[in-house]
Amino acid sequence: MSDKKELFAGLREKIDAVLSMNCGAERMLEAICTLLANEVEYYDWVGFYLVTGRKDELVLGPFVGAPTEHVCIPFGKGICGQAAAVGETVIIQDVTKVTNYLSCAPDVLSEIVVPIFGKDGRILGEIDIDSHDVAPFSFEDKEFLEYIAQRLPEVVALV
Repeated sequence: MSDKKELFAGLREKIDAVLSMNCGAERMLEAICTLLANEVEYYDWVGFYLVTGRKDELVLGPFVGAPTEHVCIPFGKGICGQAAAVGETVIIQDVTKVTNYLSCAPDVLSEIVVPIFGKDGRILGEIDIDSHDVAPFSFEDKEFLEYIAQRLPEVVALV
């Protein structure tokens, strides 16, 4: 597990560097998706879902990976909607064992979804990561992705 800790420590620095650039909110989110997808071997789909018009619906934002038909997800539906409804990180180590899963691709076997909150506690969006491996996500992944989510409210609010 120390390899993960080292990997995520280095990625925190890279994420912070991306967030210090003045290149626009959408480009920063795209850069974070690309960085995570390229640097973490088992992050096979990395994207953001954002709360935009309707306050009870997630809309697909920047992502890296296979296209998905799930561009709008109501709160409560699927893993992303569930995380939005309960307001906490959801980790599914084997999506075949979950009845509330919205399949994006047949090779996805696990998913982690981390909410992004505004200063007022309102959900602004989520980081969504799919993996083609069963049970790849650890406490280190959760802690790392929650760190990123805590850094994003101002960025997500601008998209």
